[in-house]
Amino acid sequence: MTTTFIKTGDCLRVKAPGNQGEVSEILNNALCGAKNVLGMLRWLGPGQQFDVQAREDTHQLVYLMEGEGVVTLKSKEYPVTKGTGFYLGPSETASIRQEGNAPLKLFYLVVPKLKN
Repeated sequence: MTTTFIKTGDCLRVKAPGNQGEVSEILNNALCGAKNVLGMLRWLGPGQQFDVQAREDTHQLVYLMEGEGVVTLKSKEYPVTKGTGFYLGPSETASIRQEGNAPLKLFYLVVPKLKN
């Protein structure tokens, strides 16, 4: 196992499909040999929302690094600020939308479900 320094500011930042802001992969196979884990930064501006899709074979973690927003979990809305995170098990969904004056910055991690 080797230690890899990843300069996240140098990672390609692209527009996400629909009105889901921008995304940059910062942890993947090409960057550091992470074959089964995918880590991303996501940015949401005014009126933008990230819809976390259900994945039967994965665990997902979303962590709010900057800004304010509203997360919807199981049809219930929760206001969230910097430092808030939420975990989604296999087949669970959520959405988070930007609110407030500043853009919202998220760390999003996708990890495969362990097989028995």
